[in-house]
Amino acid sequence: MRNKILSIKQAIKVSKELKNQNKIIVLAGGIFDILHPGHIKFLENAKREGDYLFVLLEDDNRARVKGPKRPINTQKNRAIILSAIRSVDYIVLLKNMTNNYQYDRIVLQLAPNILATTNPDPYIDHKKRQAKLIKGKVVSVISRIGNYSTTQLIKSQDKLTKSSV
Repeated sequence: MRNKILSIKQAIKVSKELKNQNKIIVLAGGIFDILHPGHIKFLENAKREGDYLFVLLEDDNRARVKGPKRPINTQKNRAIILSAIRSVDYIVLLKNMTNNYQYDRIVLQLAPNILATTNPDPYIDHKKRQAKLIKGKVVSVISRIGNYSTTQLIKSQDKLTKSSV
């Protein structure tokens, strides 16, 4: 079985090889701290848009913007979990991403055909700009599903813990 977890450098090489074979590459990204049904549907729907799904996985420092107790799972563990999902072809480990320029560089180098998003997406304008840079398109593959979010799951767990004390 091929290794699904790649460095940025490895991902660029694989992406170029696939593009040379006229494969359609879909790019998604996120933290994916505690997987829930919204994540799974998002990844499955993103995969349906092309031949290969690459997932940019944020590092632990970036995950901390979600809260002081985050991430629950390390980037390495999140990558292992994502690699078990059939619809995910490759996980790209991000490191020290602090500004839009860094994301733009990676997107330009990977040159996906499609940037997969959710609806709503707080970064939609930035992703549309990236799509123009790569002559690709942004596809909203799913609307947010109810209260499915890692943050909501953690809040619910905290409430349960406090009520049982």
